[in-house]
Amino acid sequence: MAFTAFISDLHLAAERPAIVDQFFDFVSGAARQADALYVLGDLFEYWAGDDDMEDRLNGGVADAFAALHASGTGVYFLHGNRDFLVGDAFVRRAQATLLSDPALIDLYGTPTLLMHGDTLCTDDVEYQKFRLYARNAQNQARFLAQPLGARRAQLRGLRAESEAAKQGKSAEIMDVNQQAVENALRTAGYARLIHGHTHRPARHVHEIDGRTCERWVLGDWYTDGSYLHCSEEGCRSVMLSAPER
Repeated sequence: MAFTAFISDLHLAAERPAIVDQFFDFVSGAARQADALYVLGDLFEYWAGDDDMEDRLNGGVADAFAALHASGTGVYFLHGNRDFLVGDAFVRRAQATLLSDPALIDLYGTPTLLMHGDTLCTDDVEYQKFRLYARNAQNQARFLAQPLGARRAQLRGLRAESEAAKQGKSAEIMDVNQQAVENALRTAGYARLIHGHTHRPARHVHEIDGRTCERWVLGDWYTDGSYLHCSEEGCRSVMLSAPER
């Protein structure tokens, strides 16, 4: 039966070779059975710019997506909070389609809203301020004008600061705001919602204005990889086996 796969929050980095291996096994194996693969952000631990594709991992990921596309599986990419600088050069090399956030698609007859999920975490005021700054086109242009090595160093520093800041935040602050979720679903015509970012994989049911809405949260790939399998019959989470080496 035809199906579509969704992944997010892989946080691929050379320092995590087991997950990198699992990603390459997935796109050369199970993903090739899908009609399409949607990557809903944070594919990479960080992205310093499209001129960083000389890096073996970065270029290899783009080429793996291109091979997946050539096999007949459509590839779609949506920015996350770690890889929002992925640009046209990467998606061209990957033979992928870059989506806006949010994106509303028809998934086997079911309207489905796709988001990374960070915009739903409205209680995390500090992060939302940083997101607004980081997504500003002028700020991005200034950052990308710096030498690649300087950009990499700055992003490593921001990663460390982010991890330290999380220690002082409650789990509730870093999760989605229920009103933000309901507003998104209402605006999208009470569609199904699929998102990542929170690293809390689950299926939620929301009752909004007398309508029942389904929300799927994708899992991260810090320990084991997984994907959401959606078909005409509905969605289910699939865990990936660790690659044999």
